[in-house]
Amino acid sequence: MTSSRSTSSAYRGRFAPSPTGPLHFGSLVAAVGSYLEARSRHGKWFVRIENLDPLREVPGASDEILSMLDVLGMEWDGEVVYQNQRHTLYKAALTTLERQHFIYACTCSRKEIADSTIMGIDGPVYPGTCRGVSLHKGRPGAKRLRTDNQPIEFSDALQGRFRQRLDSAIGDFVLQRADGVFAYQLAVVVDDAEQGVTHVVRGEDLLNSTPRQIYLQQLLGYPIPSYLHLPVVVNASGEKLSKQTRAARINVSDPVRQLIKAIRFLGQRPPSELINENIASFWKWATENWKQEMIPRKTAEIC
Repeated sequence: MTSSRSTSSAYRGRFAPSPTGPLHFGSLVAAVGSYLEARSRHGKWFVRIENLDPLREVPGASDEILSMLDVLGMEWDGEVVYQNQRHTLYKAALTTLERQHFIYACTCSRKEIADSTIMGIDGPVYPGTCRGVSLHKGRPGAKRLRTDNQPIEFSDALQGRFRQRLDSAIGDFVLQRADGVFAYQLAVVVDDAEQGVTHVVRGEDLLNSTPRQIYLQQLLGYPIPSYLHLPVVVNASGEKLSKQTRAARINVSDPVRQLIKAIRFLGQRPPSELINENIASFWKWATENWKQEMIPRKTAEIC
């Protein structure tokens, strides 16, 4: 559903779900947080479907997500972007990095990488086995990006100062898999730049990915957006809500109740009588009363 609302070009936000299933409460929180950050600033809000990997995509999930957003009264600007239609853009960015000699082919197996004794924030750090092998056209394997150990530092609007050294914390990371599928880290950077996104609001589980994206933005000469990482929702076992943890789909038969639950999770204090209002009245109150400073900084909370 495309918004006809007057918006400012100064703020450009987005919501970028993966079509691995319907919206659950965790994804609703991310959507609502990004939507209210944009609308409370009279900005634009875009929707992007992150369907890079066909093996992970659930048939019909993209349409179902969009339908659920529509029922929830969340109006997006412009056309919905689908990552599986943007391979030409990703290839062009990869080619730019190849010309700058930042890319090399890696033929290491998952087991060889898992056997690395160097541990980082996301598991074993790639030990650089293929880094010294000359890249030549047609060499098989994944395409990795050379990193260095210069600190990447930024200020998150909610989580505060964040600093990471890529070489020791992550290692050289993959931008295109051996089967040709482009990696999330490359695609999200290209998409944010191409769509002119100025503010990224998403779950705190992606905080560790941000330095990789800033590094790519610097190499590609892209502007660096402002970041705000929201607390994530976890289940009673402390697991992030996801398809893998069997998170229940949200009940859109009572959308206002679901939306009130989401903004309360984000620290807002809606009046009790708002539960009896319609969708338009809910969004009017939520937009006019949204307070970023009330969002809790804690990274997880039991739903």
